[in-house]
Amino acid sequence: MMGKFLAVLLVSSAVIAGFSMYYLQVYGFYEEITDGEVRLVSVVSDEPEVIVYDNFEGIDATSSPIRYRACFTTELSLSLLTETYVGLENAVPRNAPDWFDCFDAAALGAELEAGTALPFLSQKNVEFGVDRIVAITEDGRGYVWHELNECGDKAYDGTIVGEECPKRELN
Repeated sequence: MMGKFLAVLLVSSAVIAGFSMYYLQVYGFYEEITDGEVRLVSVVSDEPEVIVYDNFEGIDATSSPIRYRACFTTELSLSLLTETYVGLENAVPRNAPDWFDCFDAAALGAELEAGTALPFLSQKNVEFGVDRIVAITEDGRGYVWHELNECGDKAYDGTIVGEECPKRELN
């Protein structure tokens, strides 16, 4: 009888631990952002500037600097944006949790590949080694996510970080 009790206790503990880990990764650490700003780096000043946007929805988590995702709409045309703000050659959106409905990384990736959406730099080093990327589609839907830059790639894979990287602030 004691063996059955221990087996049930062990299996129950494993199920509870598995569910807890799943919940924390998918739901637990995220917070909604309602007062975010959408910025793009100007080709003239090389500084981020707030653009005209509406319908902002965002999520973020303090557990990782690359968990930030946001969606918005804008009436600015892609031609105006490409003349005014710093564009990017390659940008691959990161997946968002399934419950964050407005951000579909696969669909956005297909639009970026087809050229019906264009990626822009929003801000360098939001946190050490992490840049904020904005992609805007032809119909004015916008998406924001964080991506590791060269300094972040070096810092997190153990490669020596050179002088071209900013100093890392330790908390």
